[in-house]
Amino acid sequence: MTQNFAAVVIGGTGQVGGAAVAELLAVPECREVVMITRKPVGARSRVRNVVVDTGAADFAGRVAEVAREVLKQGAASAVSCVGVGSGSMKWSEEELKRLELGVVGAFARSCHDAGVAQFCLLSAVGSTAKSRFRYVRVMGMKEDTVRSVGFRRLAIFRPGIIVGNAHTPAMAGWLGSLVPGKYGNIDQQVLGRSIAAEVALNSQETGEVVLENAAMKRLAGQLGR
Repeated sequence: MTQNFAAVVIGGTGQVGGAAVAELLAVPECREVVMITRKPVGARSRVRNVVVDTGAADFAGRVAEVAREVLKQGAASAVSCVGVGSGSMKWSEEELKRLELGVVGAFARSCHDAGVAQFCLLSAVGSTAKSRFRYVRVMGMKEDTVRSVGFRRLAIFRPGIIVGNAHTPAMAGWLGSLVPGKYGNIDQQVLGRSIAAEVALNSQETGEVVLENAAMKRLAGQLGR
């Protein structure tokens, strides 16, 4: 396990992001979680909140500055849990792209430029830029955008139906329990724990790994909680 690591997180105020932050903080070796947010969040031990306007011209520069400062204290990884959730159907494709490609892409490039070597990206099952379905297509484009940045270690998380999430209708969770494999259910806490496990255990690994439901469950189990 990486000793004395930190994580710079965007999207940490969302459902999955909140689970990931909580699981990171549950790892004793995590010295700090730095949350990049648009609005202030409540104070917590070992959590530092940096408020940045994602639409501002200096967004990328601010993120790079924060990442460089965090790296001076020791090992650090970057995590993106940005997602629209149940509201995605109300967004146009261009609006989705501005968030998922524009904001996440700028965050990734800034962290990489600052020297961060490991990036964890929340995506969705079946994501591909060639999909006929808008959301899946944009998720695939997001993956390609971050992939092109060139991190030494890139972990892409592709959950199926996320249960324990306020945005997941009960009926969807019930149906997901009947679907085996990557399109079925994964508990939100397990998903968050798998992200924490990737940061804590695999920061020195190289290459890209794509994690679907079964792989995320196995990875989460490696934290022993």
